[in-house]
Amino acid sequence: MNNQSLLLAVVVATLVTLSGCAVTRGQETVGAYIDDTAITTSVKARFVENRAVDASSISVETLNGTVLLSGFAKNSLERSTAESVARGVGGVRSVRNEISVRP
Repeated sequence: MNNQSLLLAVVVATLVTLSGCAVTRGQETVGAYIDDTAITTSVKARFVENRAVDASSISVETLNGTVLLSGFAKNSLERSTAESVARGVGGVRSVRNEISVRP
């Protein structure tokens, strides 16, 4: 097997794997899966940049453009700031804020 054939086999295997993941997560296409991954990464990066949000205490998941925030916040301001930051990311259709405030 030459290098070109090997590369083609790896690319095909990767595409099959990604499309399988997309179907099991509820996305219709591999593109939707990639878009959701990019949204999740952007939201997490903005949490890290924002000093009002403890990025390590809040989980982010995205499905079809809907961002789910979960975890714990120190107060209601941190909770609402996290939601606001997530809404500001391109491609976000809606945000489900399930962050709990820890006293």
